[in-house]
Amino acid sequence: MEKLYKDKTVPMVVAMEATGVYHEGIAYYLANKDYPLSIIVPHKAKKYLESLGQKSKDDKIDASGLAKMGCEQKLAFWQMPNVQTQQLRDLTRYLEFLHKQMIDCIGRLESYEHRAIPTDVVTKHLVSLQKTLKKQMKEVHKQIEAHIKAYPDLEKKVACVTSIDGVGVLTAAVIISEMNDFQLIDNQRQLVSYCGYDVVKNDSGTKKGKGKISKKGNAHVRRILYMPAFNVVRLGVKHFVDLYQRVYERTKIKMVAYVAVQKKLLTTIYALYKKGELFDPVFNAKIVQDAEVALPMAV
Repeated sequence: MEKLYKDKTVPMVVAMEATGVYHEGIAYYLANKDYPLSIIVPHKAKKYLESLGQKSKDDKIDASGLAKMGCEQKLAFWQMPNVQTQQLRDLTRYLEFLHKQMIDCIGRLESYEHRAIPTDVVTKHLVSLQKTLKKQMKEVHKQIEAHIKAYPDLEKKVACVTSIDGVGVLTAAVIISEMNDFQLIDNQRQLVSYCGYDVVKNDSGTKKGKGKISKKGNAHVRRILYMPAFNVVRLGVKHFVDLYQRVYERTKIKMVAYVAVQKKLLTTIYALYKKGELFDPVFNAKIVQDAEVALPMAV
C-alpha cells in the first residue's frame, strides 16, 4: 500500500464500509498502523453510489465507490475506542439483546397458555427460559454498574448524566458507549444527526409535507431515551415539562412532544458530559435552552 504512494505530498486515506462487527479486525489493524481511516455507514455509502447513477452492486463496484467517496469528500477520521468504552458497549448491547429475547419469550408463553391443547414440554421450557433470561439480565446489569465503578473518570461522568431526575445508569452507559465518549462529536447538531433526531422535510412547490425525524442514525440511543423522556416529564423536571407542553400545544400529538424531549435530553446529556457538571434546573437553564435546536414536527 505504501509503494503506491511514494509521493509523500499525496495524502492517503483508507475508506471502508461498516459491516456489523466484521470490519473491526481490519479497522483495528489499520488504526494501530497509524493509517488515516474513515468508516462509512452502509446507508451513506449506498446513497452515494445511487447519486452516481450506479444501479448494479458487487464487491468491485462497492470498493470503487468507497475509493471515489474518500477522494471527493472530507470524511471524518475514525478513532479506535478505548477498552473501557468497548467493553461497556458490549455489555449494554448484550443486555438489550436479552431484553428482546425476554419480550419474545413472554409473548410466546402467553400464546401457548391460551391454546386449546397446549404442549406441556414447550410451556415448561418457555417458563424455564424466562427465569434464565431474567437472571442473566440482573447479572449483566450488575456487571455494567461494576464496570463503571472500576473507572473513576467514567464514574464521575456517569454521575453528571444521572444527576437529571429520571435518567438512570443504564441510559448513561448506553449513550456514553454508543457515542464512543463523544470523541467524534463536535457540536449538538452533529450529535442530533448522528442519532437520527435530525428533522427532514418533504416540501415541493406548493406542497407542504410534515417534517419528521430521519431515524437514520444510532437506534440504540433512540431506544434507550424512550423511557427517560417519559420519566422527566412525569417527575416534573421543569425545562423538559415546559418543552413537552409547548410542542404538544402546537402539534396536539403526545408522541411528537416526547420525541422533542428525547432530543433535548440527548443534547443536555452531551453538554453535562463535556462540561463535567451536575444538572441543576436553575443554574443549568442555559444548557437546556441551547439544546433546543430544530425540534421535530412529527415522529
